[in-house]
Amino acid sequence: MRIIGIDPGSIICGFAIIDKSNTKIEALKFDAIKFKSKSEGLNFRLNQIFNSIKNIIVEYEPKVAVFENVFYAKNAQSLIKLTAARTAAVLAALQFDIPIYEFTPREIKKSVTGLGNASKKQVLYMVKNILKIEEEPRFYDASDALAVALCYCFREQQTGKSSQSWSEFIKNNPHRVVSK
Repeated sequence: MRIIGIDPGSIICGFAIIDKSNTKIEALKFDAIKFKSKSEGLNFRLNQIFNSIKNIIVEYEPKVAVFENVFYAKNAQSLIKLTAARTAAVLAALQFDIPIYEFTPREIKKSVTGLGNASKKQVLYMVKNILKIEEEPRFYDASDALAVALCYCFREQQTGKSSQSWSEFIKNNPHRVVSK
């Protein structure tokens, strides 16, 4: 199954395409839609997000779209812009009748690292190890989008079961344990 993960943002919008077959998960593409500055105007940026996500969907044909929920912003204006960016990406997916799933940042971090309050660096480290990616993503937004897509894969795999302890997490996810 091909999945698009999206970490919405009005200045940087991360996206990732992964393929999942049985227990194998492979990253096909991950990057971000990045704007030079806020001076480009919100309406311009929303249109670019919408069209860029549409083009990615046309090229990769994902069967599922997964989004990070908007949960917090520094102020009301930031929340409005973040919500608008997320809506532009959601509408692009809806154009193709792709089922949409969403997870909170805490759920995403916990599914990838085992910790709901993991840092962006910890998420990046685990995403690279889980997907065996050598290349460093240009932006944390791209690694966050990979984590969003992985969260869906792991939730689907566990059929709603979540680990209550580290030992249970390791038992349920031996393929996600990284040793040095």
